[in-house]
Amino acid sequence: MSPRRIDGPDSVALTRDRPETAGRGSAWGVDVTRARLGLALVVVASLSSGCMRADRGSEGAPAVVRAIGSAAARIPAEVAVGFVDLETGEAAYLKPDVIMHAASTMKVPVLLELFRQAATGERSLNEPIEIRNSFTSIADGSAYSLTPEDDSETDLYDRIGEALPMRELARRMIVRSSNLATNLLIEEVGAARVRETMAAIGAGDMNVLRGVEDIPAFEAGLSNTTSARALTRVMEVIARCERGEVHDAIEPLTAADCAAMTGILTDQEFVEQIPAGLPEGVRVANKTGWITGITHDAAIVYPEGRAPYVLTVMTRGMEDHEVASRGIASVSAAVWDSLIEPSSRR
Repeated sequence: MSPRRIDGPDSVALTRDRPETAGRGSAWGVDVTRARLGLALVVVASLSSGCMRADRGSEGAPAVVRAIGSAAARIPAEVAVGFVDLETGEAAYLKPDVIMHAASTMKVPVLLELFRQAATGERSLNEPIEIRNSFTSIADGSAYSLTPEDDSETDLYDRIGEALPMRELARRMIVRSSNLATNLLIEEVGAARVRETMAAIGAGDMNVLRGVEDIPAFEAGLSNTTSARALTRVMEVIARCERGEVHDAIEPLTAADCAAMTGILTDQEFVEQIPAGLPEGVRVANKTGWITGITHDAAIVYPEGRAPYVLTVMTRGMEDHEVASRGIASVSAAVWDSLIEPSSRR
């Protein structure tokens, strides 16, 4: 299989005059246990669903690591990458602990917490929730509302006063990235509960504080944030759970529950980033997120005949969303070519 056609390196030029990129080693180096040492590999051996260790025994720069570094260096923005291969247990990171605005990627932790609470019997995914458009700011307690003009899903605004099952709201939150559905679900599951689960699975940098478009909170510096390592970990935990490796912190979720989550993620309608760098027909379960100057994507990629891999690409500082999306697609294509295509061409 050949990757979908995407713009080549000439269309994604590296900006060299940013202060962060003055020293290439610190700006683009893939780190080993948080020490920026240039391009290196973090080999992660899974000892159990909740316990992992790093193996520094690898030398040199494996193909996937070189691919990530080379593709990321061509994106005219600050780039952070996380990669975990469930087939081999290997992982590679680029600027993994840099904190960025999470944008809509924070909707995946909300999805995970909702399904976790449903699995415990705390609530039912079929429970109807009244659709309303009035929320309370975490900053000052003032009321605020959302506008369909700033939402990628508008149908719910015509259904104010009706009720929909939480399962349907969850689907809209992910598949169409509905902000209104997100805010309704955050109020149901609780942002603090989401953070507790994130910390318990080892994704503490995924900091879900509030709903979307809480302007007083934004102006007070209270935003949802994440790192590439944390976002990658969230996707990894879901992917492993789908394979029956359920992390203690999300029990009693089952493989079937997590398969339902990845099914929702697979139906994602925004596919111009990581999925755009993959061959036609490859299954991918992803969640994008973007606001001004921020473009992210996190995905579970399912190559045929092997275990999936998780890839997260986060960018900051690129105002042109389409250029940032093409850059993320180029990282995705580079990872696929280095990891999958060499063996398929043998």
